Amino acid sequence: MVKLAIDFEHASRRWWENGGQSLWDGILDGFGGSSVVLDDHVAESWLAEAGRIPGWDDGPEYAPHPIRASRADEEDMDL
Repeated sequence: MVKLAIDFEHASRRWWENGGQSLWDGILDGFGGSSVVLDDHVAESWLAEAGRIPGWDDGPEYAPHPIRASRADEEDMDL
């Protein structure tokens, strides 16, 4: 399982304005929020699509993408 979360240190809005917001809203399935836990293959597919949207790589070295991915732990499963 993979946790996808908004990286609030990524200051650029370009990705969000070029279709990223719609992509993010679609994966949240109407629940809102700043993170979601997905099966590995779904997260991989979603990240591939997210990377095609202009602005994905616009952030600084410490926050290169507007969404970060990490391994989900037990606490994350309650999201």
